[in-house]
Amino acid sequence: MAYEITLLTTMAISILFALSLNFISGFCGQISLGHAAFLGTGAYASAMLTKSSIPFLLTLPVAAIIAGFFGFLIGLASLRVRHDFLAITTMGVGFLFVGIVRKQDFLGGELGMAGIPSPDMSRESFMVFCIILAVIFAVFSLYIRRSWMGFVFESIADNEDVTRILGIDASRFKLAAFVIGTAVAGIAGALYAHHFRYIGPDSFGFVQSVSVLAMVIVGGVGSVWGVAFAAAVLSILPLLVQFIDDYKLLFYSALLFAMMRFAPDGVAGIVQRIFGFARRGS
Repeated sequence: MAYEITLLTTMAISILFALSLNFISGFCGQISLGHAAFLGTGAYASAMLTKSSIPFLLTLPVAAIIAGFFGFLIGLASLRVRHDFLAITTMGVGFLFVGIVRKQDFLGGELGMAGIPSPDMSRESFMVFCIILAVIFAVFSLYIRRSWMGFVFESIADNEDVTRILGIDASRFKLAAFVIGTAVAGIAGALYAHHFRYIGPDSFGFVQSVSVLAMVIVGGVGSVWGVAFAAAVLSILPLLVQFIDDYKLLFYSALLFAMMRFAPDGVAGIVQRIFGFARRGS
């Protein structure tokens, strides 16, 4: 039973993390290749606070605020770049985060930070708590997607220049998406730290950023349920198949290439086409 609880908790945290990137890349069309840095920011913030005897639940909003603040700064600096240049900028942020963590002894340096206190709840309760947070953000994402803000995000993703011509402050909405997405990634990082009770620089490197990007693309960019499904499956595959765990970067890179080549709309697009054919055939 303990193994199943670990799998479900990992899935829930991965879903929350993937949906946080989907809010940025899927809704607003901002490519981020360094999203794991914000996961790490929340993880280290929560771990250090709990090591200072601060209750776990109180560290969650702090982790969200710190990650969201850094997301605001990075988003502010990235407003003038788009597409490939934005991807390179965010990738640089990811490498910068890992480099800084490696050199800071109070963060554990190369060896990482072990002995992170367990949450003040049972493993079953923590699992349920993670699932509830993932469901809440999924519902919130669906609400935003169908609201007027969602239409603005979609307009920015389709053609930012036209959006600006219509008199909409695209920069403000892009920044809002970045802050919300990174803040939620910070919460996912806090859950990650207290779930595994160990974090290190390699936990939040480029491979992790590529992994979560693969979850978004495989699920279907912008699709809430598709991304959640892909995150659930891809998060436990490395735990079940040793080959994938040993060659994560190779696996996720090949998966990204295959999906972009043969199914750019992801799982959500495949399901929509199947149902579309079924309706036409009935």
